[in-house]
Amino acid sequence: MRKLSNLAMACLGTAAMLVFSGASLADGSAVSVNLTNGKSIFENGKPDGSVPACATCHGDKAMGQDAMKAPRLANIGYVYIVKQLTNFAEDKRTDNIMQQMNGIAKALSEQDRRDLAAYENSFPRNAELSDLNQLKTDGTKIGEAYKGSILVRYGRNGPGVAEKDRVSACTSCHGFNGRGADPVYPKIGQQKYTYLVAQLTNWRDATRTNDPMGQMRKVAHNLSDDDIIDVATFLSQAPDSTSGDGMEIGNQTVLEKLKVVR
Repeated sequence: MRKLSNLAMACLGTAAMLVFSGASLADGSAVSVNLTNGKSIFENGKPDGSVPACATCHGDKAMGQDAMKAPRLANIGYVYIVKQLTNFAEDKRTDNIMQQMNGIAKALSEQDRRDLAAYENSFPRNAELSDLNQLKTDGTKIGEAYKGSILVRYGRNGPGVAEKDRVSACTSCHGFNGRGADPVYPKIGQQKYTYLVAQLTNWRDATRTNDPMGQMRKVAHNLSDDDIIDVATFLSQAPDSTSGDGMEIGNQTVLEKLKVVR
């Protein structure tokens, strides 16, 4: 059977992810999202106590916390967040770090998930980068950013590279410096360092398996421990654009398709 092209794979991925989001970009229909409800759950949890405030772990600006390996959620992608919350609720993804996201997601309604995802992607596109110097001082092993940048931008392929060592470039799917390819691929640039290390390790070891078509497991399969910390070191600090790139980045590709209630 002929392999799918990157474009075909991307189209399939888009279709699959949009099912989780409840938004159809093809026919122009839109679902309603309530930012007030999303903000309330994020800041205070649910009134019945079934869901704690998301901000407790992810920070009041949804920028994540390295100490807890809690990821940045702000502006990483509406569709992606809806999909992850749905996967947690259906036990297609297991929270093996804090052991709480499955229970939390189960207590969220489908509308709650959409509202949270919309709110988390309504923040200004700012950055609160991991403090690598502090992490290193505290005993966390930090990689070499220049080595990570090579893997992120170019991968490890070409003549003379053994099949067992081949790695696809992160930018092939996640865009320049991992800034995201909304609505299919999430923003991984400026993600928290400890979370990046944990998830790349999980993909490599197949302890996380909710990637469409097994894409991330295939990419991470040939990464060494050093590769992982190098990639995480670079991505955690990577700017969305540079003077040589200059592209303005937005986060409204999907949000503008939604009926937003405030």
